Amino acid sequence: MKLVSWNVQWGRNASGIVDLARTVREARRLADFDVLCLQEITRGFHALPGGPGDDQFAELAALLPGFTVIEAIGADLPPVSAHAGRSVAKRRQFGNALATRLPVAQVFRHLLPWPADEAAPSMQRVAIEAVLDVSGATTAGGALRILVTHLEFYSERQRLAQVEELRRLQREAAGHAAQPAPAENADVPFARTARPASAIVCGDFNSEWNSAAYRRMLAPIDDSPAFIDAWAALHPGATPPPTAGVYDTQQWPDGPISCDFVFVTEDLSARLKRCEFDGATQASDHQPVVLDID
Repeated sequence: MKLVSWNVQWGRNASGIVDLARTVREARRLADFDVLCLQEITRGFHALPGGPGDDQFAELAALLPGFTVIEAIGADLPPVSAHAGRSVAKRRQFGNALATRLPVAQVFRHLLPWPADEAAPSMQRVAIEAVLDVSGATTAGGALRILVTHLEFYSERQRLAQVEELRRLQREAAGHAAQPAPAENADVPFARTARPASAIVCGDFNSEWNSAAYRRMLAPIDDSPAFIDAWAALHPGATPPPTAGVYDTQQWPDGPISCDFVFVTEDLSARLKRCEFDGATQASDHQPVVLDID
């Protein structure tokens, strides 16, 4: 199974030009992906720099025929009355997208904690969780949970709280895996509660490599496999390359940092084949990561 994770900044490249189709072409250049995990996808936010389209989730669905496109909205704000001489009716929504050509079972949308921090601008953050049937994509087969998230930028307090929630969700899923409840019947929302404990959590963590939030993500989890950094597992002893601000120095005047990660539960470690950051593309202010898992 091949996965690409990327903060695409609504398709805005290092020169400030928005083109979501270019973003998808770049992702396809990197890998014939089964799963595409994107952060900073918008709807109704035409006023953002570069002027993204009114519904980028619909754009993705059109650009990826044969894929299921799942959206999760974090910030959800009222429409503005007018922009550039025209009325804008859509609510302004900002979040993540997961696109996959694999069969999708349950989907969960988790709003992450947002504790008050009066010193920092912030927004509501979200994580998509999709249970995928990977039996046709991997030699090991079975089901796998994929989570895509984007943690708060300005507030460490909020980032740490959001990491704790991701860890809690992992404990919860492991509990469902160990003690699944049956469905009430096939036709009602009370579906079988089983979820696999094995998981991949990827995205822009806005937390530098070896920061407190990064280290906490790797700490042991009660009654569940812990997370490991897939890149670090395949490059032992190495320091990861920068993943943000490599080409867009205007938004990152203090220099590039490494803050985009793919974490996998430790039971998947033997199945990791490849995890690499692409340092060439300038299609975003972040660099994408490609994961290949057997």
